[in-house]
Amino acid sequence: ISAQNANDAQSKSQQRIQAWKQDMEKFNAKIKQEHKLNELADSLASIQAIAAMRNRDFVLLVDNVTFNNGNTIYVNSTTNFISVKGNRAVVQISPSNYSPGPNGLGGVTVDGQISSYQITTDKRGNINLSYNVSGIGLNAQIDIYLVLGSAVAQATIYPNFNSNTLWISGEVVPYENASIMEGSSL
Repeated sequence: ISAQNANDAQSKSQQRIQAWKQDMEKFNAKIKQEHKLNELADSLASIQAIAAMRNRDFVLLVDNVTFNNGNTIYVNSTTNFISVKGNRAVVQISPSNYSPGPNGLGGVTVDGQISSYQITTDKRGNINLSYNVSGIGLNAQIDIYLVLGSAVAQATIYPNFNSNTLWISGEVVPYENASIMEGSSL
């Protein structure tokens, strides 16, 4: 009888192991499917971002800002963005939730006319956009770098009258898909 009990225990153990293996196969198949869906969504977002940049109709929703002194802060993308609509560009950086700032939203909003708008694609398919913006309170070169297959971009704002360069990153979306709050411009 004890040999029978040992065989039954071993059989139950093998059944549990087999059930675990089946559960793991189902889990891994689900994870692979989710990864494929995420890749597809990223690819679609990338295509929309590139088309919007080519059409001069986009918003870079800023997630973080790095200042010239090296300090990086995470910000709200509703009030921190770079937008391009036709020949008009807006740069809004509002890092403070406590002080109204010149734009009424805790920071600065400047807008101007775009010139020298150039889009290039490197050998890996990454997109580089460079343009100049001139307006009251703003005269700068803006460079935006978008990695192929993603809508996440890094941008550098080079002011022409001082050395207060800003580095920002965030997601590029078509203008009509952006949820932004534009403050009062200088």
